[in-house]
Amino acid sequence: MRIILRTLAFAFHANPLTPPAAFPAARKHTMIESKLPDVGTTIFTVMSKLAADTGAINLGQGFPDFNADPALLDLVSQAMAQGHNQYPYMPGIAPLRAAISDKVASLYGRRYDADSEITVTSGATEALMATVLCAVQAGDEVVVIEPCYDSYLPSIRLAGGVAVPVPLRAPTQADPYYRVDWQKVRDAITPRTRLLMLNFPHNPTGAVLTQADLDTLEDIVRDTRVLLSSDEVYEHIVFDGQPHVSLASRPALAERAFVISSFGKTYHTTGWKIGYCCAPKALSAELRKVHQFMVFTVASPMQHALATYMQDASHAANLPAFYQAKRDRLARGLAATKFKALPCPGTFFMLADYGAISDLPEAEFSRWLTLEHGVAVIPVSAFYRQPAAPASNHQIVRFCFAKQDATLDEAIRRLQSV
Repeated sequence: MRIILRTLAFAFHANPLTPPAAFPAARKHTMIESKLPDVGTTIFTVMSKLAADTGAINLGQGFPDFNADPALLDLVSQAMAQGHNQYPYMPGIAPLRAAISDKVASLYGRRYDADSEITVTSGATEALMATVLCAVQAGDEVVVIEPCYDSYLPSIRLAGGVAVPVPLRAPTQADPYYRVDWQKVRDAITPRTRLLMLNFPHNPTGAVLTQADLDTLEDIVRDTRVLLSSDEVYEHIVFDGQPHVSLASRPALAERAFVISSFGKTYHTTGWKIGYCCAPKALSAELRKVHQFMVFTVASPMQHALATYMQDASHAANLPAFYQAKRDRLARGLAATKFKALPCPGTFFMLADYGAISDLPEAEFSRWLTLEHGVAVIPVSAFYRQPAAPASNHQIVRFCFAKQDATLDEAIRRLQSV
């Protein structure tokens, strides 16, 4: 075999019919024009690698450092042993879609048809990408609320759309919450607007919607062609006794909305990458056309396990109290530091103002904190289209508290020396 390979290599290089000038030309053909020229490695990957390289505690990337319920893991093993190891039905197995339909109907009062209006996806990120690709044509405008999750803008660009960012109102001394400026949203919508992308409970700020917000949203989109993408992956992590306000709960909004959620955030299984999208039949049909050629379907044994595990609604119902205890633990710890914790109505992220520590821009401060004090965080500026712009920097960083108590306690100990 080695002799044959050497002979072939010699014949190729020595072939007098192949002019030397052909090789540089061939190399040129391997170059492509990037569709995402401004996109590099995500801030989550950068900060997680920096944490790993330096031995820092990673309170940056949003994943738990504890395992899922052993009962759920056992259900996966059982599903594998029962032979659920081949391609499942493209939109998701019927028992899981039925369980999702029941859950949404119970919590938000809308019954999505399990056969035609619910699609199981490869995480919420795939659902978001499929939504944008199926709904947005070249030149369409897409309104996004900034700061926004990092996949939104690239998905719009890949679809040929034009992103129209609308910033949340940043916290002030008088009002320490991020809030939607609905008048700015209204002003951003034009006849070219095709999609409005929402994410509540909001990553990274933790902001949540109220019934009054939905009233205003209904008024804004009434008599328009605007579709809605509602990223609700933290729907079960809302605190202080407040319910999650879903777009699925309002018929006038649900009829034009792709409502997206994730099992990863709810059941501590972010690495499984299983989410779902609920949308009216016509919208789901278009989303499935994209879904089947992006991933076709998602892991079979996990789907079967989740369908069974969902029958006990307490797993999701107990989540707010579970994470509220961790939120409060981190808030108490930060109170003994120079960081100023901001209110956290939802998600497993807490923002903190570091203005009493440094005047560095957020990205530089996050790197300094990781290197000098061994705690990795995420700069909120990374969630803006122009991270380095002064308008994107408010001296605020994001902590993830989906961690073991011992992890949080050690991070707090280190932060007290800052």
